[in-house]
Amino acid sequence: MNPFVKKSPTPRLPRHSPAVELRRFGSLVLSTLWLLAACSKAPDTSSTHIPTSVAPAYAAVARGRVDIEGGLLSLSMPRDGVLSKVAVHEGDRVHKGQLLAALNSEPAKLAIGAAQANVARAEAQLKLLSIKQAAAKQRAARLSAALAAGAGDGQSADDAREAAAQLVAEQAVARAALAMSREKLDEARYELKQRSLFAPFDADVVKMSAQPGASVSPSSGPLFTLLPEKPRIVRAELNESFVGVIKPGMHAEVYANSNPTTQHWSAHVLRIAQVYGPATLENDPQIRANARTVECVLAFDKPQNLRIGQRVTVRFATRYTPKD
Repeated sequence: MNPFVKKSPTPRLPRHSPAVELRRFGSLVLSTLWLLAACSKAPDTSSTHIPTSVAPAYAAVARGRVDIEGGLLSLSMPRDGVLSKVAVHEGDRVHKGQLLAALNSEPAKLAIGAAQANVARAEAQLKLLSIKQAAAKQRAARLSAALAAGAGDGQSADDAREAAAQLVAEQAVARAALAMSREKLDEARYELKQRSLFAPFDADVVKMSAQPGASVSPSSGPLFTLLPEKPRIVRAELNESFVGVIKPGMHAEVYANSNPTTQHWSAHVLRIAQVYGPATLENDPQIRANARTVECVLAFDKPQNLRIGQRVTVRFATRYTPKD
């Protein structure tokens, strides 16, 4: 070794304070734990329990409206004429057979009078022929007896018998005329009755468009709209996808669209129609034009006095409880 060559000094690593060394040690420990967690085996998910979906609370939901069997009844005057009397007002409760309105009845009364006169004339004609026939029969019997005794003329006896037989035929014609006259009288009385409009059953007068003096006819439209006193039902429009799910007797809950939280009623399915139709209760016109529904009629479990036409929502329960 050359004694004149100067040896370079060995570099020294800088020494750190104990706090820095502690921080480095902590970082190393955390890194090691993270690597161990990353290398650990992933859990086996083949046996992990996956919760099943909750069963739906309802089998189907449908739009509906409150109605009665047969719907509202519209009545028109069955004959042409001028209204002479209107006996009820809107909102009145009417009973079966009660007069609602009447036309001018003078022409019908005159027809009844003429028919009664024809009946009286036919009855008198028949009575007269009966008297004549009795006399002719008696005369023919006397002439026949005289002829048998040799004291009479055979031609006279034959003429008497022929006259009696002719009166019998005239009596038959008179009886037919009397029957026809009585039929005419019944027809005139029926026409008089047709000039009055009566309530066919107990009902409420919902709408009225009649007043005395107005000219009306069967083609001029209904004069009265009646709400019959019948139990309320619900006509629901069941989507075609639920037709096979809903059965007669199935329980349902009916909710008022105006206040579903407080107004709801228990009901059950009466029947399901066999014919598809459009969704008339759907608000969206596009859905209303394309959707096909089946009418489902429900009856309330307890009588309800709901307004006809009220919109409701029907929720069909999943349980099946057939009604007797």
